Amino acid sequence: MINKLIEECRSYRRFDEERRIDDLQFISFIKSASQTPSSANLQPIKYRIVNCRKDNEELFAQLKWAGYLKDWDGPAVGERPAGYIILLGDTNIAKKFSVDLGICAYALSLCAAQQGIGSCMIGSVSKENVREYFSIPEHLEILLVVAFGYPNEKVVLEEAKDGDIKYYRDNDDVHHVPKRNLSEIIIDL
Repeated sequence: MINKLIEECRSYRRFDEERRIDDLQFISFIKSASQTPSSANLQPIKYRIVNCRKDNEELFAQLKWAGYLKDWDGPAVGERPAGYIILLGDTNIAKKFSVDLGICAYALSLCAAQQGIGSCMIGSVSKENVREYFSIPEHLEILLVVAFGYPNEKVVLEEAKDGDIKYYRDNDDVHHVPKRNLSEIIIDL
């Protein structure tokens, strides 16, 4: 069951923008993420839910989507996320966040996938613009934005050929995600 959920937990970049996600669903994702392991149990990750259309539009404008898709500027109107969670590192608690960030971001995405909601982790963010617009205090480092919505695209996993891991879209607009073979990632197999 967990294997199927992991396979379904993809990076989606096009959503049914009209299908909303309520704040209680976002809070349930965060509650689950808050129960995950934490380095030294410091629990330095904080969350900012962004879930109203005006704020969604502002945040969307501060994100860069799908670096490998050079001719695509991101989801069109009608295909944009229903909402977002901004993950923040509390520098009053810790100075490094990579372990906790990865665990928490993936927990959020898995919880969403379990409910049929897609997600996309976005690291390319105009952080100072986001800080200013959302009045995020200086001691909270903007680490990552996770976009959420009901998927409006097909994503297919496939074996990477000749080490090429760049995702792409085919002529039918299917999003292909190459994954390295186990013999490539397990040492001495």
